[in-house]
Amino acid sequence: MTGPTGPTGGAGTESGTPPVRVLIVDDDALVRAGLSMILGGLPDLLVVGEAADGGEVPAAVAAYAPDVVLMDIRMPRVDGLTATEALRAQPHPPEVLVLTTFDADEQVLRALRAGAAGFLLKDTPPANIVHAVRRVAAGEATLSPTVTRTLIDHVTAAAPALAGPDPRRERALRLLGGLSERERQVAVALGRGRTNAEIAGELFMSVATVKAYVSRLLTRLDLNNRVQVALLVHDADLV
Repeated sequence: MTGPTGPTGGAGTESGTPPVRVLIVDDDALVRAGLSMILGGLPDLLVVGEAADGGEVPAAVAAYAPDVVLMDIRMPRVDGLTATEALRAQPHPPEVLVLTTFDADEQVLRALRAGAAGFLLKDTPPANIVHAVRRVAAGEATLSPTVTRTLIDHVTAAAPALAGPDPRRERALRLLGGLSERERQVAVALGRGRTNAEIAGELFMSVATVKAYVSRLLTRLDLNNRVQVALLVHDADLV
């Protein structure tokens, strides 16, 4: 576990807003260095530390108090999935962006279920990485509707046929059963990978109203982002 070793940006914005504090977790030193270079030098981002394994995450988070953790999934001792699940179970955890070399990795799906705000491919262009960190820090998921559809298709195709009661399906039906009819319609649309604009057109609502419904769904279902709502809808076999 290491702290900043050089210029890493983060003086804050002209408005005086504190910079977004970022912790980088990856077992590859070159990847950590590259991400530090990409994020360094920007006034609104500050790389506060690095970790080389998921087992170092609790101490690093306690030491550096990051707002966002860039988390590699595949590490030799404690993998990023285990670290994400443990981190997100803590009170007031930082947001997590998982890093992967595959865009349809089952481990990514598990990380999203655990509460990760999204994922980045390791070959993502630098400008997009910066944008993703900023969005996550602002409380937005980083998955586009197209990526959401890809992930949903993958998890649906990979789900084995189960004999007898399915606890995940029963839980999803119970949670979704507590929604109003309109909330349920919006949730199902999210499960189909619809954008806010598409949902607005289908349900004859304004985009602002759709956004309000999505925020309400996240609160009522105790979820972090729209991807988790979509996965819940698929768990319930509603799409």
